[in-house]
Amino acid sequence: MLRKYLPELRKRSQEVQRPQNMFDMMESFFNEPFTRAPFGEFSYPQVNVSEDEKEIKVSAELPGMDSKDLDISIRQDNLILQGEKRFEDEEKDKNYHRIECSYGSFYKTVPLPAEVEADKVKAKFKDGVLTVTMPKAESAQRKKIEIESS
Repeated sequence: MLRKYLPELRKRSQEVQRPQNMFDMMESFFNEPFTRAPFGEFSYPQVNVSEDEKEIKVSAELPGMDSKDLDISIRQDNLILQGEKRFEDEEKDKNYHRIECSYGSFYKTVPLPAEVEADKVKAKFKDGVLTVTMPKAESAQRKKIEIESS
């Protein structure tokens, strides 16, 4: 993802990467579980989905982004999050030794546990956290049934 911004990394990625020393090997071994999920890469952004009787709430951490770089929509029973985190390289003469922040575009589909009223969805973006609140449709809300005793 960053290789197009960093020519030095692009050159190195084409070569066979071998650990320089034991410390490099150990660092790579211990970082691997955090950079790759068992069934593929982590999808970005990671989200929390919660619900109560009246609404569904989805929150996503998007550090370093601005609300104008995000696009949110609802299709069928899915919340679609898409956007782009731009690489801002103001220090053009610096050689980076390590970059762990992710940059680039993303597209994530979040399945919703119930039908929602799409025209009443509200989204807030504050301090790098996007919170989308979706009221459940009347048909999806749980209704309590009174039991008559005889």
